[in-house]
Amino acid sequence: MNERLYNLDYLRGLAASGIMLFHYMSKTFGEFNADSFMGRVGLYGVSVFYVLSGLTLFYVYHDKMKPGLADIKDFFIKRLFRIMPLLWLATIASVFCFNGGIFEWKKVFLNLSGLFGFVAWDQGIAVGVWSIGNELVFYVFFPLFVLLSKRIKPVFVLFSIAVFAIYCYFAFYMVIDELPFKARGQQYNYVNPLNQLFLFLSGYLIGLLLRRVNINPLINAAILLVGLAIFIFYPVHGDRIHLVADFPRLVLTLSCIMVCIGFYKLRFHLPGIVDKALKLLGEASYSVYLLHMIVFQLTGFVFDYVRGHFFHVPEFVRFFSSIILTLVFSYFVYRYFEKYFIRLGKKVSTSLSTQ
Repeated sequence: MNERLYNLDYLRGLAASGIMLFHYMSKTFGEFNADSFMGRVGLYGVSVFYVLSGLTLFYVYHDKMKPGLADIKDFFIKRLFRIMPLLWLATIASVFCFNGGIFEWKKVFLNLSGLFGFVAWDQGIAVGVWSIGNELVFYVFFPLFVLLSKRIKPVFVLFSIAVFAIYCYFAFYMVIDELPFKARGQQYNYVNPLNQLFLFLSGYLIGLLLRRVNINPLINAAILLVGLAIFIFYPVHGDRIHLVADFPRLVLTLSCIMVCIGFYKLRFHLPGIVDKALKLLGEASYSVYLLHMIVFQLTGFVFDYVRGHFFHVPEFVRFFSSIILTLVFSYFVYRYFEKYFIRLGKKVSTSLSTQ
């Protein structure tokens, strides 16, 4: 079994924290525009997740997946046990937290089955769950990546070019730079899984092309720092739609890929407590990502009650309380809920394979 890539946990944890802070700060202090660092993190934090997902799945499955029917079945069983239980928990909790228990049967069915990612990708119930629907679509493509890259390399090259062409098509034609991000149809096109597939593929390509490449630590640091500099300082102004349309989409995507390469080829551990904290945050990042807005909503109920019956509590107190509660709650959900189903998925896969 491959050793866990602790360095990717660092970045995964930072990305999850960034998205959490973006949502909390937006709700507390107001919306961010394209100039701001947090405005960029709110969009491209998810992009980093996609790249890391493709890279991690390459690292875990590429060498051992033939792919044959048994390997593909093993892959999907483990992935579904990894993704679906927390998706169910977040969906049900969101129905009660945000909709007062009122729901549409069709919409709930699509979310609980994961089919919304394929047929109604903008109809996710939990906040941010659209990206999980995209991820489920990517899993369908993953065995194809392995098959083509191992057995029909010229076709894989053409396929990769086609996926990048689709990415450009969305950036330059489907996502309209002149309309705000929240305009009708904009988010529908942006969260389309075909608009995000190249990010997942780019992670796979990083693993395929660089797994045996030793990058000098100074060069790797330069790649990481240049990627960060582009992400922070590349001039984009106004509405956040400008970050994901036209040429800036390609530039900022490149910056995310460079940052992922930098962390992938990292050759040192951070100091003890920082290392442990970021590793744990990376491992629990799925819980942080899916549950943070549910925690924020629940703290809002509590603080509104206190304000209405006792005394005024400043909004920044809710902000910091939500951060602490999210991290603590996510840790326990990861340890006692997510890990249980991860182990169960392995047992089910092993049992079926022996049969």
